[in-house]
Amino acid sequence: MVPWVIANPGATVAEVCERFGYTNRELIEDLNLVFVCGLPGYGPGDLMVAYVEDDEVVIDMADYFSRALRLSTTEALALLAAAETLMATDQAPPALTTAVEKLTKVLGIESDETIAIEIDSESANVTGLRQAATEGKVVDLTYTSLGKGETTQRLIEPWSVFTTLGNWYVSAYCRTAQAERVFRVDRIRAMRVTQERFTPNEHPPAPEVRYTPSEDDVQATIRLAPRAEWVADYYPVEVIDTDPLTVRFSTHDAGVAARLLVRLGADAHLLDGPEVERATASLRDRILTRYL
Repeated sequence: MVPWVIANPGATVAEVCERFGYTNRELIEDLNLVFVCGLPGYGPGDLMVAYVEDDEVVIDMADYFSRALRLSTTEALALLAAAETLMATDQAPPALTTAVEKLTKVLGIESDETIAIEIDSESANVTGLRQAATEGKVVDLTYTSLGKGETTQRLIEPWSVFTTLGNWYVSAYCRTAQAERVFRVDRIRAMRVTQERFTPNEHPPAPEVRYTPSEDDVQATIRLAPRAEWVADYYPVEVIDTDPLTVRFSTHDAGVAARLLVRLGADAHLLDGPEVERATASLRDRILTRYL
């Protein structure tokens, strides 16, 4: 969509939606995503500008993306290796198999040829967790959380082990928290597979990294302007209303929500959340003092 809009200045919302099979909302969602994409560095001068003005779809500061990117052989092999790695975790979507077949054909790799991929499995933890998930065995963990830096002992019922963003994770039911949790394997300090068994979840959540709110979390209700609707896709929020888009933002640290509100400026309005309100006011004051 991006190269086509750049090559066809003045394209209307209706034209873009018809050509690419969008609904109006889907187009706006993609434009909001494009708005926070660009070249490495990702400063204001590196990001693209994307918006709708008077029914015209505008994408600017995007000359690098004016034509569809072409992969070099090295890049294609790296992409193929990443895809093969994901397929080996049994977490790959069906469409990836077809994509791998097409990419393999383009690269001229014969069916009897293979790519050797070595993955750091965080010693024996990944193997042990996978086996425990398959056999339905409870695991005793000593785990250091990334957010608070606290080390705790937990009993979990592992559902699946997967890799993403360069790290291994286990999705599980945590008996200590009495809720679903996703643990990063390299933050497991000690692990013991017990002989206690549990009944595996027949419909576990999709294996992905996400934030699971807890009772101790700070919460804020935020109303988002159209330019800030990307927040609902980027952060793990609960959508309360869609017109206008209103979300409930949960975090262990009020400063996280405060930094987001300061960044969004007039495109976000805090409706509820006294702790976040105080943190936001404090942050704004600290920023202003730097210019006085």
